[in-house]
Amino acid sequence: MKLSVIIPIYNEEATLEELVHRVEAVSLPKELILVDDGSTDGTVEILRRWETDPRPEMTIIHHPQNRGKGAAIATGLIHVTGDLVIIQDADLEYDPQDYHKLVAAFDSPAQKVVYGSRNLRRNPRSSFSFYWGGRLLSWITNLLYGSRITDEATCYKVFRTDALREIGVESTGFEFCPEVTAKALRRGWHIREVPISYHPRLWDEGKKIRWYDGLIAIWWLVKYRFKRMTNDE
Repeated sequence: MKLSVIIPIYNEEATLEELVHRVEAVSLPKELILVDDGSTDGTVEILRRWETDPRPEMTIIHHPQNRGKGAAIATGLIHVTGDLVIIQDADLEYDPQDYHKLVAAFDSPAQKVVYGSRNLRRNPRSSFSFYWGGRLLSWITNLLYGSRITDEATCYKVFRTDALREIGVESTGFEFCPEVTAKALRRGWHIREVPISYHPRLWDEGKKIRWYDGLIAIWWLVKYRFKRMTNDE
């Protein structure tokens, strides 16, 4: 199966080139879809250079203004041609070599979504509050939806392309994660998890998510638990 890697980017000049190198080194049929979400640093120059010397299986899209991670993913989804879609942050916290085990978990046509869990193996933690905030989100998800996931907030969410297009992306920011999790669980899809590695960066290294994004995530989980949805049966 061909894997489409959507990479939302906002001011990641320090890590972007290395991240793309790591993704390109993964020996799977794939395409890279880079969505610059209104960067104001040297990210734009890196992308312009690649545009003048096109790389195979790479699509680059620019948002003129910063709109948020969810908006960047929605834009990228329009250009996807693969069978599976994975979200890849433009930092170096996640290891693209884990794509192999994530793709392998789609061992049945009925498997529509797979998450890479940072909590199914021992990994470093960025901070006490960030770690336990993520565990709280997973607990709330399981309470609301009767699921048993361990890492709701993981970046490595992999969907069959037709499944992600079916549920759609309405959010514009980090609430993308609870939105698609809630929609998948509302449809009765089993979210399979596989263990992945994680190398957190610190706040002064450019980490963008903040404490209030956790509150927003909880609101989206609650909202979609009780929202009337189309194609919900």
